[in-house]
Amino acid sequence: MLRKAILPAAGMGTRFLPVTKASPKEMLPIVDKPLIQYSVEECERCGIREFIIITGKNKRAIEDHFDQFSELEEVLKQKGLDNLIEEINRHDESHFAYIRQSKPLGLGHAILCAKAFVKDEPFAVLLGDDIIDPDDTLLMDMIEIYRKYRSPVVALQEVPDDEVSKYGIVDGEPVIDFDTHNNPKQLYKINALIEKPRIEDAPSNLAVIGRYILTADIFDVLETIKPGRGGEYQLTDALNMLLSNRVVYGYLFKGNRYDAGDKFGFLKATIELSLKRPEFSEDLKKYVKALAGRL
Repeated sequence: MLRKAILPAAGMGTRFLPVTKASPKEMLPIVDKPLIQYSVEECERCGIREFIIITGKNKRAIEDHFDQFSELEEVLKQKGLDNLIEEINRHDESHFAYIRQSKPLGLGHAILCAKAFVKDEPFAVLLGDDIIDPDDTLLMDMIEIYRKYRSPVVALQEVPDDEVSKYGIVDGEPVIDFDTHNNPKQLYKINALIEKPRIEDAPSNLAVIGRYILTADIFDVLETIKPGRGGEYQLTDALNMLLSNRVVYGYLFKGNRYDAGDKFGFLKATIELSLKRPEFSEDLKKYVKALAGRL
């Protein structure tokens, strides 16, 4: 059973300055939930209840968010707001550990920081910038693939040519139509991963997005790799080395993903996820239609 997830949250959030100067990017709200909570809830829907959050300077708010707050609970109780008490305590059955990454040395280094907590178990990695529509089953599907093949699985998505240079790109070959929930999805055997190639050097437009199911042998590789692009320890480099010893699969996701690490992507996520909330949906639709008529 896959029980643990690593949530890297040590980045400085420079794309969202000035708000991230003193506030963690992971705590930026989409409606009334911070970005990182969407990742936690995605895991919880799959039965994952143990979280290792890799933090950095000025990230204490993340710890406070998932901690109990008895004084606030008492105020809510006195006001008869029991529904809000339930809401702020909805993660009480999950367990959180926090590890500080002292220097911004890349995703590979952030994952390596969790080795002592993960031990020899398989684990998920979720990058909080990528918000997956809560109605989609990406992580659940990836777990099913892992259970079938007992091999690492990375999430893929087709991206336009002008965005290829922003992602790790896969050289792979389709191996099977993996039927999950009656929706055929494509599974790829990965031959190589290339970090942010120029379009003319890219083997495909299949980009790695922020969901991974990894096995504990990745730690041995992460301990031996050299700094790569940007002087950072790249997970892409470690996965390339792992390919010499075992199969790594790529799962082509065709659902809704929002790049909330980008300001415009964050705005799109806010609007679309707000439209899924019954208490806002109708009023927001009317507002957007009226606004569109004025533009």
